[in-house]
Amino acid sequence: MQFFEIHHFAGHVNETFEADVDTGDGNAPFVLMQVQPLASASSFRQAFSLLFHNTAAILFAQRTYTMRHPQLGEFGIFLVPVARDRDGFVYQAVFN
Repeated sequence: MQFFEIHHFAGHVNETFEADVDTGDGNAPFVLMQVQPLASASSFRQAFSLLFHNTAAILFAQRTYTMRHPQLGEFGIFLVPVARDRDGFVYQAVFN
């Protein structure tokens, strides 16, 4: 299990992450739109939020996806759909 911190993602805004999805196509591109620190009561690590954008016409369910990135490798991430725009859907991951 990997323990990510905000600095792991901060330098990867506007980069594409590939996620395994169950659509028959195998992978879907998710572009990291935002890395945002959150208020945290824990002294273990800084809580943070990631926002990803996907341009698929379908909404992917809230669940854990296997995601890949050239520098960060392969990892599981729980994504929640939080918004829709004219180009697709926005998904959030929260680390606390």
